[in-house]
Amino acid sequence: MSASANPDVQPAGAQPPRLTPLLPPGKPAEVSEIVEGLGLWARPAVAGERSRPPAVTPAGRPRVLLNMVSTVDGRATVEGRSGPISDRADRELFHGLRAAVDAVLVGAATARVERYGRLVRDDSHRRLRRERGLEEEPLACIVSGSLALGPEVPLLEEPSARIAILTSSAATLPATGAHVDYVRATHGGRLDLPAALAELRERFSVQTLLCEGGPHLSCQLAAAGLLDELFLSVSPRLAGGEPMHGESLRILAGPDLEPPVELELLGALHSGSNLFLRYGVSARERVSRETTLSSSLAR
Repeated sequence: MSASANPDVQPAGAQPPRLTPLLPPGKPAEVSEIVEGLGLWARPAVAGERSRPPAVTPAGRPRVLLNMVSTVDGRATVEGRSGPISDRADRELFHGLRAAVDAVLVGAATARVERYGRLVRDDSHRRLRRERGLEEEPLACIVSGSLALGPEVPLLEEPSARIAILTSSAATLPATGAHVDYVRATHGGRLDLPAALAELRERFSVQTLLCEGGPHLSCQLAAAGLLDELFLSVSPRLAGGEPMHGESLRILAGPDLEPPVELELLGALHSGSNLFLRYGVSARERVSRETTLSSSLAR
């Protein structure tokens, strides 16, 4: 849920922000250069062809990257939205990551509140995706238990959008302008997240999946051992508020993770007083099926 779901309009002639690598150290670079270095879209090379080695993809499911923004004191939202704690560099990184993955995953509540529209609006980003061997638009994956999705999610009426709704419901949405498929991976009447992600890999060839929250979905993924990397933008702000009360959510909202998930710092950048951290998520023993079933991801 890092940054707003839609790009801000920048002043004419505004220069792209530059981020300075702290770990490993390096020269300031634009977001496009930084994302290029990640090579998230890379696939195994065909015989006789040289290419960047891809990151290890877990067996049977996509590689899951979580992108979130937080104040220094841990708030993921202010007044229910992430926009007030984001800045231009964070928004550039937000859209840069979208241009490098097969699919974007979001909870229905976040899609409604942030009014999700077309995922890749910039012509240069769509061209870059084609050059990387990706579809012009990433597959938009929305987790919804109740299918309470309507006009507050403009993405549903976007003709270029490809949408997969992960749900335990047997219902379907009214006709939409976008192409919509359903992933109904259930167990005991609830959404089975591991099975749903495996279906995204099998049916839609999703190898890299970028999750943009919200905090409840992020917590469910972490609890199920389904996260591989975390991109965390730390905003130089203090917001106060009590976690888990009303709109004072942290980047993970839900029950305690037992044991806590361990992270490995892979990279750090800064732009002004903003920090951008990249963590690897330590392998976690598969938890019981009951704790991986979602009944409250995003209604």
